[in-house]
Amino acid sequence: MTPAKISSQIPSIVLICGKLDNKSETKMNSLEQLAQYTTIVADTGDLGAITRLKPVDATTNPSLITAAFSGGENAELLQQIQGMDVDAAIDTLTVLLGAQISERISGRVSTEVDARLSFDTQGTVDKALDYIDRYVAAGVDPNRVLIKIAATYEGIQAAQFLEKQGIHCNLTLLFTDIQARACADAGVTLISPFVGRITDWQKAHESRESIPVSEDMGVNSVKHIYQFYKSHGYATQVMGASFRSIDQIIALAGCDLLTISPALLDELSQSSQKVSRMLTPSDLIIEKPEPLSQSSFMAKQDDHPLNALLLKGIEGFIGARQTLAKQLLDR
Repeated sequence: MTPAKISSQIPSIVLICGKLDNKSETKMNSLEQLAQYTTIVADTGDLGAITRLKPVDATTNPSLITAAFSGGENAELLQQIQGMDVDAAIDTLTVLLGAQISERISGRVSTEVDARLSFDTQGTVDKALDYIDRYVAAGVDPNRVLIKIAATYEGIQAAQFLEKQGIHCNLTLLFTDIQARACADAGVTLISPFVGRITDWQKAHESRESIPVSEDMGVNSVKHIYQFYKSHGYATQVMGASFRSIDQIIALAGCDLLTISPALLDELSQSSQKVSRMLTPSDLIIEKPEPLSQSSFMAKQDDHPLNALLLKGIEGFIGARQTLAKQLLDR
């Protein structure tokens, strides 16, 4: 059974497991209303927060993995890496944490490949296969794992190969429609367009302190990708990510999935703001465009003003891994 099928059989949940009750919408908080239209995903590696919030899925990145081992809450996992070299230790901790997360959710956990491999197709494939083997050894069904890969051309090619092997992928650090098209062409399971980082770029580029949601480039990017996918009949799911406010989240109600930090999940649960479905699948399916060639992808992506966010994001994830490596060495 594929992760997509698994998710479709799991009811969207809020702060409790199971289906929503029949209380009127006026009595439902914003998070409960949102869960009627969108699968809620926790964007954290914090086991305590995941246990408390009980999302359907959970997604992590190197920064969140580093944070999960910085506060001492996972000392028992650190005991299992004694004598390993740093790279082996980080890979082991990543999967051990993912396995513990899987015990606390009913859906899928996203596990990110070493960002240093973002431009190495074969290296990404090898690392993904290693992670899947590690999950199997830990007793986790591979269908409950999404391999998270940076949406470079090389990463997308790796994901295409993995998907054909039955290994499902979440393409991250996605900022452009070019990346989104290539991921759909590759048949990846899921993409994670980054809303907040585009908004931050827009504020800096336009010298504005705040951006109304209606003008928010990050929000509108996800809307555009969602409608493009649905109107062309692509199976790839859209999971909005990297939010700065609950207003951005509410503006994307109806998106396939939304991955949200614990702080914003708590804010939504305490809000009574009305949530209406904003994204709806198209009734009319039109012919898909021709797949992008490598040269076309590279030319369009390299010239895109938001390509710098992809490169910066990769550097940030590499930096987070280096921070964790230093912490492990210091121990």
